[in-house]
Amino acid sequence: MADWSQLHPELLDFIAKKLQIYTDYVRFRAVCHNWRASVPKMPHRLPTQLPWLMLPQSQPHHTHRPFFNLSLNKFHFLHLPEASHRRRRRGSSHGWLLIVDEAPEIFLLNPLTRSKVHLPPLCTFPNVVRFNFADVGREYVLRTASGDVFTQSLKEMRDSFIKKTILSSSPSNGSDFVALVILNQTGDLAFCRKSDDSWTCLEDAQSYSEDVIYRRGLFYAVNKFGSIAVCDVSSSSPRVSIIEMPEQFGGDLQYLAESGEELLLVTRYLDLTYDVELDQTNMVYRTTRFQVCRLDWKSPNWEVVRSLDDRALFLGGNLSLSLSSVDFPGCKGNCIYYTDDYSEDNYDDSHGGEQDLGIFNLEDGSIEPLPCSNFRVRWPPPLWITPNPC
Repeated sequence: MADWSQLHPELLDFIAKKLQIYTDYVRFRAVCHNWRASVPKMPHRLPTQLPWLMLPQSQPHHTHRPFFNLSLNKFHFLHLPEASHRRRRRGSSHGWLLIVDEAPEIFLLNPLTRSKVHLPPLCTFPNVVRFNFADVGREYVLRTASGDVFTQSLKEMRDSFIKKTILSSSPSNGSDFVALVILNQTGDLAFCRKSDDSWTCLEDAQSYSEDVIYRRGLFYAVNKFGSIAVCDVSSSSPRVSIIEMPEQFGGDLQYLAESGEELLLVTRYLDLTYDVELDQTNMVYRTTRFQVCRLDWKSPNWEVVRSLDDRALFLGGNLSLSLSSVDFPGCKGNCIYYTDDYSEDNYDDSHGGEQDLGIFNLEDGSIEPLPCSNFRVRWPPPLWITPNPC
């Protein structure tokens, strides 16, 4: 009988390069010492992976974070002290998290490798007039577009200044990239390049702050009514052009996603209720449906999409993602996997710890819970992130 543990290193390396799923690669290396020694610890290149769902710590002092793997229907627990409960995640893109601290520090973190890439600090945004640790409770002074000045504390800036982050590419291996963030209070878009020491706001793109994707060398941002700002930051003089669209009404949230050759607009509809307890009013909400449209570039116009076929969309605080369900066990086609990126009120234990995440079936409009729905979700809300060891 052949001894599989003694396969030639060249053959093992050849086989390893054919593996397309990260967990398959990990299992391949775990077969025996010879296989493990013949291939690198991390693969050189992998296609986009099925996202894992990053969940909060079970206890604030814990340093391990649970990640739910849809394909394997199991949890992975990763040691991530860099993503402690004192810090905030502000989006995931290309397998990296944006982490904001109470101090002005901002950095990108790869949960698999624990690699860090520092970005310009919070105090370098153009609308931050002054920052001083000595002014306790009002450390930041900011200016609005109309010229009004107001103050924010360290905690307020950490918790609410940045809404979401999109990267042009993975920062792995020292590659060039651009980070673009959506700012909460003003609706501005700001960006920095790898070597920048401060952030730059994009003129003429204010209010295009519902969602952003990076596509073919350009950032595409969408506003509440479905119009698109196309942002070119490749030169020293950024340019913004607007694609005016017939206004979309009635939805609560808009997302952009690239699916094959198509640019999709996904509208999310929420049902809001108010619970009044003593002197406090709590807002509780639940996603009721989604509508998907594709961009007809000639008109231009948004055309309703009745079916995604084998594609699945992953939406939330992450870079919106479209994948073929055929490539990943445990993933259902013609479905939208969504997390809560609308408000953190649903995670207040005072009204039952409701959570707004699930799987929406585009064919019949039904919603089913995610397989990990029995996991007790506390704040912060879960977040999709694509495992990227490369």
